[in-house]
Amino acid sequence: MRAGGHQGKATGRVQRTPRPQRIGAAAGPLTPWRETVAATVTGLGYELVDIERVPAGTLRVFIDRVPGRSYAGGGGEFVTVEDCEQVTRQLQYALEVDAVAYTRLEVSSPGLDRPLRREADYERFAGQEVSVTLKLPFQGRKVWKGVLGRAAQGAGWCLVLSEHKAAAKKATKPTAKAAGKTAGAPATAASADDAGRVLGFTLDEVREARLVPVVDFKGRPSVDGGRVEAGAAGSAAPGVDGG
Repeated sequence: MRAGGHQGKATGRVQRTPRPQRIGAAAGPLTPWRETVAATVTGLGYELVDIERVPAGTLRVFIDRVPGRSYAGGGGEFVTVEDCEQVTRQLQYALEVDAVAYTRLEVSSPGLDRPLRREADYERFAGQEVSVTLKLPFQGRKVWKGVLGRAAQGAGWCLVLSEHKAAAKKATKPTAKAAGKTAGAPATAASADDAGRVLGFTLDEVREARLVPVVDFKGRPSVDGGRVEAGAAGSAAPGVDGG
C-alpha cells in the first residue's frame, strides 16, 4: 500500500561493520533529512522500512506496521491508505519545518517483496519464503530461495531451499577454484546430498534479501494496499540524495 507526497528511497547493503543508526532508520547515511523522516515515522508508531530520493526530486518513504501494535481503523498487520495518509501529512509538516527541499512525496507500504535488512527483519519473517542475493557467488550462483530460519548452532541464518532442481544442478563437486575460496563464502554449504537441503549464511554475506511475493486469490488483504501522494512548494536539486 502506498501514500504519496513529493519525496525518495534509500537502498542499503548489509555490511560487516554496520554504522550505528537510530532504531527504525532505513539503510543509508544518517543525513539530517533522513533523521527527520525516521523520527517522524517511528514517532507515529510505524516502522521505517526504506527511503528513496530520486533525481527528479521525488522522496519515497516505505513504512510498515509494527507487529503486535494496535492501529486505528483496523487492517490487521497490513498497511492501509489511512496509515499512509497520516504519515504523509505529518512528514509534510516536519520536512517543511526542517526546510527539506523536495518536489513530490510518496508514502507507501514496502510491498509484497518487502526487503529484509536488519536482524529484526530476519527474526520477524523467519518461517517465510525469502530470496537472498549473496555478495559472492556460491556454487556458481548468487541468488537462492527458500524458507528462512535460524542456523542450527544459532550463528547466522539458513534457507531450507525451495529451488530443488536448480540447486541440484549447481550442487556438483566443488572445483579447485571454488574450494580455494575462504573469505565471503557462505558458512554452510548446500549440496544435493545435504539433509533438508539447507544453505547457511550470515548477514555479512548478504547483498540483498526480500520476501518472495505470495499471491492469494481468495480475498486476503494485499500487503500493498494503496498509495498517498502530495506535492510540495520546495524543490530538490536533480541527482542529490540528502544533505
